[in-house]
Amino acid sequence: MFGLFKKKKYVDVYSPMDGKLVKIEEVPDPVFAEKMVGDGIAIEPMKGEVLSPVEGTIIQLFPTKHALGIKTKEGLEILIHIGMDTVEMKGDGFESFVSEGDRVKIGDKLIAFDIEKVKEKHPLTSPVIITNGDIVDKIEKVEDLKEVKAGESRVMRVYLK
Repeated sequence: MFGLFKKKKYVDVYSPMDGKLVKIEEVPDPVFAEKMVGDGIAIEPMKGEVLSPVEGTIIQLFPTKHALGIKTKEGLEILIHIGMDTVEMKGDGFESFVSEGDRVKIGDKLIAFDIEKVKEKHPLTSPVIITNGDIVDKIEKVEDLKEVKAGESRVMRVYLK
């Protein structure tokens, strides 16, 4: 009976980049737009800097530094993917400030990238995806923000089962 009053657990996810908020369905890649990797949002970045959107541990850093995964203490796993098809750049124009196993706080600098170099060959749209949806009850996405600030603008509240 007292379980009814139990507070639901959730994780607030902040924007990892300064830019424009984009619906995941509008990402120019069907793998992300059709949520094959997971649900989330995307950012059209205005600056070549990625900050941590949550407090957690770096669980994956791609060798090309175009993407990374973070796991929160609650177990939520988040993938940040910079641009579309940027794996083809083989790390050129990307610099990492973290390694796998590092603990990070909201706003910590994770990756810097040459925004002009990426823009020359690839769309900049950068998905922020919840990859372990099996532990998620629901995701509340902030829809009314047009411009977001890295480490400051909350873009999702993810309720856990």
